[in-house]
Amino acid sequence: MEIVRIVDPLAQIIALLQPSASFTKIVTATCPWAVRPPNMGPFYAAVLEGDLELRVRDHAPVQLRSGDFVLLPASDDLEVTSIIPPPGRRAMDPAEITPGVFHLGGPGVPTTRMMIGYCAFEADDAALLVSLLPRLVVVRGERRLTMLVELAGDEARAERPGRDAVLARLLEVLLIEAFRSAGDTSPAPGLLRGLADERLAAALRRIHGEPRRPWTVGELAQEAALSRSTFFDRFRREVGVAPMEYLAGWRMALAKDLLSKDRASVGEIAERVGYSSQSTFSVAFARHVGASPTAYARSRMTARDPASLVPQSPSSS
Repeated sequence: MEIVRIVDPLAQIIALLQPSASFTKIVTATCPWAVRPPNMGPFYAAVLEGDLELRVRDHAPVQLRSGDFVLLPASDDLEVTSIIPPPGRRAMDPAEITPGVFHLGGPGVPTTRMMIGYCAFEADDAALLVSLLPRLVVVRGERRLTMLVELAGDEARAERPGRDAVLARLLEVLLIEAFRSAGDTSPAPGLLRGLADERLAAALRRIHGEPRRPWTVGELAQEAALSRSTFFDRFRREVGVAPMEYLAGWRMALAKDLLSKDRASVGEIAERVGYSSQSTFSVAFARHVGASPTAYARSRMTARDPASLVPQSPSSS
């Protein structure tokens, strides 16, 4: 009897991204106001009071109100303003009024209060993994997300033992909660849209659960209980890439993670990610990454420990 390994593709991808906190802060604002946050990586915000408008390139403006949460896995070309912005949408520089608290706009009573944060994705293949996620996630009225942002902010400001480990776990939970709360409301093709489709989700879970299996489009179509042509068209429409392209990308993401962390041989890693031979894997890896598996593993070792390239004297231990 075949043993089917059930996995959560979203949780796998978030774990591989290796999120770490950059900083969090409270921002208050008095109308009218506008700000263009710097592109410092993944951006998230919870609106605690008031309302605002958020604009992202190639996306319709989004109005947020108290209780809403927004996440941008890549925060390029972002503008946040009061509902009625200042003349010319003139951007302002936030002024720090107390440690960790910043203000936008005039000296009047604040009309908006939010907690914002940036995080970093430490994974070397972050761009590939982020491309599987929605560009913009908006979740309305989920108190759990606001609580997670507040917990992350409290932990970031504290100097308690294990701070970085706790923050990393909090950010993983925050990201997973945000993406799954968005559910099938994601407008763009990607992993969330695929997981929201019950038939495609079955195939995606098998891909993630058994990447070493020599999958074919026909076998994945059977997992989804669809005809081969219907499955192929539906997968490409909802996920944004063809099934075999998604499988190859996922195998490469796993291989890069294993080469960065594992002491297994290239041949063992090739087998674990679904390649019949080391040479076949090496050719595919070099085509995808631009370096051989051995060269890539060596570069990651050097990045972690530059001293590894320094020759040891005979007396060194």
